Amino acid sequence: MYSPAFYAACTAGGIASCGLTHMAVTPLDLVKCNMQIDPAKYKSITSGFGILAKEQGVRGFFRGWVPTLLGYSAQGACKFGFYEFFKKYYSDIAGPEYAQKYKTLIYLAGSASAEVIADVALCPFEAVKVRVQTQPGFARGLSDGLPKFIKSEGALGLYKGIVPLWGRQIPYTMMKFASFETIVELIYKHAVPVPKSECSKPFQLGISFAGGYIAGVFCAIVSHPADNLVSFLNNAKGATVGDAVKKLGLWGLFTRGLPLRIVMIGTLTGAQWGIYDAFKVMVGLPTTGGVTPAPAPTAEEAALKASA
Repeated sequence: MYSPAFYAACTAGGIASCGLTHMAVTPLDLVKCNMQIDPAKYKSITSGFGILAKEQGVRGFFRGWVPTLLGYSAQGACKFGFYEFFKKYYSDIAGPEYAQKYKTLIYLAGSASAEVIADVALCPFEAVKVRVQTQPGFARGLSDGLPKFIKSEGALGLYKGIVPLWGRQIPYTMMKFASFETIVELIYKHAVPVPKSECSKPFQLGISFAGGYIAGVFCAIVSHPADNLVSFLNNAKGATVGDAVKKLGLWGLFTRGLPLRIVMIGTLTGAQWGIYDAFKVMVGLPTTGGVTPAPAPTAEEAALKASA
């Protein structure tokens, strides 16, 4: 199962699941970013949409969709492809018995390792996206925004937000994968009366969406302070973490834009797992999670079986 074709399929599924879903919620992301950057002007979700519609028109709701699509496609490829790789890699290191016993730690370690790589791919696109979305007139999109950003901040400026991005995305992704795998396993164990193997593929995909949505709520909460920092740092030249804390306050870092982000990330994560698993089903692979592997036999059990 764990062949180059398997990892290629997981990578392609990650591109489809992350790129398309993030692009679809661009209007929500646009309002969220502006609420984080200018809370005095964008006081609520409803007023935020109203202000953007009045100032930029309906087309303005999709400002920054190109860096969003390309950036999160690249991130999704690395996130899902490397997660499957690292999950297998760490399981092999641990061995069958410990891989089963400490499976949640393996989910956490695999997802964290994958996200470190994925954010290196995402960071330049995220920097341009935030600047385009929060500074009308800065650029129309990626094609003119990227060179303008580099001219203003330098090439290394594209990675100015990498540490806060890791701070947002690594806890987010660890929660996303570990909680999803656990939630789906619990659903099949306690809420579904038949084994997963006897469930139809559409039913399994429904479980993937439900598990993904619940996981997304947890993801939004644990990663939100860093999300506020990423938006603040990428919006203003020379901005620092201290500036963000001073302007937003500690409470603001944890709560500014959180309700909208819970809705956005819950829907987004549910859709991502649904699309990812649908792609896996389409190419003949099983959906993610839901089956607890049998514990590895002990040395004594293996010896008895061999002598029988």
